[in-house]
Formats: sequence, C-alpha cells, structure tokens
Amino acid sequence: MEQLGWRRAVKVAVDRAAAVGGLVALAPVCAAVAAGVWATMGRPVLFTQPRVGYKGRIFKVFKFRTMTDARDARGALLPDEARLHPFGDFLRRTSLDELPQFINLLRGDVSLVGPRPLLVRYIPRYTAEQMRRHDVLPGITGQAQVNGRNALSWEEKFSHDVWYVDHWSLALDAKILFKTVSVVLRRDGIGAGASATVFAQEFMGSPAAG
Repeated sequence: MEQLGWRRAVKVAVDRAAAVGGLVALAPVCAAVAAGVWATMGRPVLFTQPRVGYKGRIFKVFKFRTMTDARDARGALLPDEARLHPFGDFLRRTSLDELPQFINLLRGDVSLVGPRPLLVRYIPRYTAEQMRRHDVLPGITGQAQVNGRNALSWEEKFSHDVWYVDHWSLALDAKILFKTVSVVLRRDGIGAGASATVFAQEFMGSPAAG
C-alpha cells in the first residue's frame, strides 16, 4: 500500500517529532554510550554503512560501533563473532547501538516503522516480490522485528516485510511500536544461532530467485 496523502503526512510528522524528541531526551544516554565505545574499542565511535532505502535509494546508516578491527596474520578481518566486543554485544542486546539512527530518522532516510534497510549488494539477489519491500520507507523497527527478529529465516523476514507493505496503516505502525518496546525489554530473537549479527548469515538469494 503506497504511503500517500494525509496518512503519509502524519507518518512523516511523527517521525520528525520522534527524531527531535529522541535526540534531545536521549542525548545523555548517547553520550555515555559513545564514551563507552571510545574507551573499549577506540575510534571511530560510529559505524556507517551504505544501505538501500525507499525505491532503491542508497543512504548511509548510522549506528554505534560494536566490533573491533581485529585481523588475522594475513591482515584479513576476523569473522564477526570474533570481532564483536563484549561491550558491543551489550549494546546490540539492549538495542542501544541503534540510537544514532535517530539521525537517519531526522534526515528522512528511514521511518520509525518499516522494513529494515539492508545491504546494497543484496539488490540483484531479491525476487520481484522481495523487491517490493522498498516500496515504503525502511524503518528502525518493523513487522519482522516484532515477529522473531534474527531468529527468522531471510525468506520469513521478507514475507513479513511485504506483508507490511500491503497492510500498512497508522494503526499498524502504532501496534508495531508498542510491540517493539516489549520485544526489546524481553530481548526476544536477539541471536541468530551462532551468528553475532543478522548480516553474518549472508543472504545469497531465495530458491525462487534462481
């Protein structure tokens, strides 16, 4: 469902208000987390990475850094599991690493609710149906995040994403935001098996894509 008209205007207004309010109210928390990252992992404090947004537009996502730059004897980066710092693991499990995304929210790169923005290299691997997840703004939280999070398979995540596109409403956004608070507090679906991060399990395409 296209996010158009007065409903889109309300969604955008809520996003901007949440971004400003969040950045102001959470400034002390962000400062404390930034100091913790600096003290445990050094600089840079923020992690940035190109992601795919609305209608395929590429933007740079902001998060607090959670991994070190540890490398093997050949100079290659170690696997994510080996580079995930204990403090970074704490940030992920409490979702504090996501706080800098209020900057993306203020810039209009993302909405509070929508499919999570994923890596640019995944674009040619999507099926036509999965590509529809880009028909709405990506979100800080979303339908997949409150229905299993990292415990879901890629196909299950994309199914939730497309379902959200087809059923989007302001009421659904409010429901997802309410459920997000519960999910974060209970830390549901944080881990994806032995993987340190959802991106540790590369999306190589669905069987239907081949």
